[in-house]
Amino acid sequence: SVLSRYENQITILSDYLEEFPETDEPVWILGRQHHLNTDKSKLLLDISARLWFTYRRKFSPIGGTGPSSDAGWGCMLRCGQMMLAQALICRHLGRDWQWEKHKKQPEEYHRILRCFLDRKDCCYSIHQMAQMGVGEGKSIGEWFGPNTVAQVLKKLALFDEWNSLAVYVSMDNTVVIEDIKKMCWSPPQSSSAAHSSAHVHRSALGWNKNAAGFCAGWKPLLLIIPLRLGINHINPVYIDAFKECFKMPQSLGALGGKPNNAYYFIGFLGNELIYLDPHTTQSFVDWEENGTVDDESFHCQQAPHRMKIMNLDPSVALGFFCKEECDFDNWCSLVQKEILKQQSLRMFELVQKHPPHWPPFIPPTKPEVTTTGAELIESTDKLFELEEEFEILSV
Repeated sequence: SVLSRYENQITILSDYLEEFPETDEPVWILGRQHHLNTDKSKLLLDISARLWFTYRRKFSPIGGTGPSSDAGWGCMLRCGQMMLAQALICRHLGRDWQWEKHKKQPEEYHRILRCFLDRKDCCYSIHQMAQMGVGEGKSIGEWFGPNTVAQVLKKLALFDEWNSLAVYVSMDNTVVIEDIKKMCWSPPQSSSAAHSSAHVHRSALGWNKNAAGFCAGWKPLLLIIPLRLGINHINPVYIDAFKECFKMPQSLGALGGKPNNAYYFIGFLGNELIYLDPHTTQSFVDWEENGTVDDESFHCQQAPHRMKIMNLDPSVALGFFCKEECDFDNWCSLVQKEILKQQSLRMFELVQKHPPHWPPFIPPTKPEVTTTGAELIESTDKLFELEEEFEILSV
């Protein structure tokens, strides 16, 4: 509780300013340009439309006996939720969708919100993320880094059939075009068929069936690129390229912040980053009987926070969303033009072919269980126990 009180006071200690300055410089928010002199209200509406996830209290204990609040440890998980939620908004409602208080929203919006409520049966809840983190070596209640959150989202997405996202987390600062296209065009299949070499033929519309009869098509891509942009401090050589990523129409922003203090970065103004801050503790909110969610606490309606880019911890994760294959092709072109060709020290690499010295790339598939991601951990442990008992009996 002492730590949570300290984190809730972080806002008054530091390097962000409440109000935007008078300037002719453009503000970039997730691929959209705004001008303070002419459309400040549109800028604030754009920011408030982003789903804002913060610490919560009084939810059901994680794992039945664990914490009932994530205050003090869940900030990076909340930032991961915000990045993923932005991808789902783009997938179902479009980047230009706007939120207004008390205005009726489409069913897809409430369904997206329900994915993130603090319940063990919601696919991207704090419960599911914390428990899936156990498989990544993180105890429940332990702070996550950007890469760990990315790996957890990648695993949980396998159980999310409604959104049907392909989540690619780059390795060794390298994005492999061949692997992404293989994953996004991979047809639905059981894990027993994951290693099959069934070839998918694309029709003119981009949809066709493979020999097994599955309908195949481009799965919307959530691309996450974990990076280390320096040793103890961000290397200034990366700043322009980092800012360029927020200009791309595919941008989902970045996860990062300071050690043990995570923020969701959504844009920039000059050499200041604009971010949503999860370090506010609110009460648990459940959905109503009709399936809607009282959503006012899920949108930040205050002036956004800013921090100087040089104060950023060098450990970050960039996010991008490509709904169609053409979006990904466009992203590749922008990376080549705006980031790779103009930079002597590259922020990351974009390569066409799978590196020969890497293990073969196999698109991840949902394990053949009827449980949620968190329950999978427990069921796998039981499976190992049964195998050990069987070996003893065999001896």
